[in-house]
Amino acid sequence: QVQVVESGGGLVQAGGSLRLSCAASGTNFSIEAMGWYREAPGKERELVATILRGGNTNYADAVKGRFTISRDNAKTTVYLEMISLKPEDTAVYYCNVVIRERPTISFRYWGRGTQVTVSG
Repeated sequence: QVQVVESGGGLVQAGGSLRLSCAASGTNFSIEAMGWYREAPGKERELVATILRGGNTNYADAVKGRFTISRDNAKTTVYLEMISLKPEDTAVYYCNVVIRERPTISFRYWGRGTQVTVSG
C-alpha cells in the first residue's frame, strides 16, 4: 500500500517562511514525478511545483522565485521551501506522487494535505 504523507503546514504572518515535507513509502517501483498542489477555499486545486525523475522542475507563475521544490537523495521525499509568503498563498497543500507500476501505465497518489495559513 503506497502512502503519501505531508507535514510542515501552519500559521505564519505575511512575509514569513515555511518548509513542507512529503514522504512516499510502500513501493519499490520507480517514482516518475513528485509535486505540490494547493486548493484555496472556493477555488480549484492548482499545480504549485513539480520535480520529475530527471530532476527537471516547474513552478506556477504565482510562486516562481519564492518557492523551491527539492527532494532527498533516495528520491522518496520531496520538500517545498516557501519564503515571502502572501495571504493569497493560504490553502491546503497536497503532495502528489506519480509511480510507474505497469510498462505503459502510471498511477497518481495523493496525500491528505497540510494547511498553510498566511495572515495579512
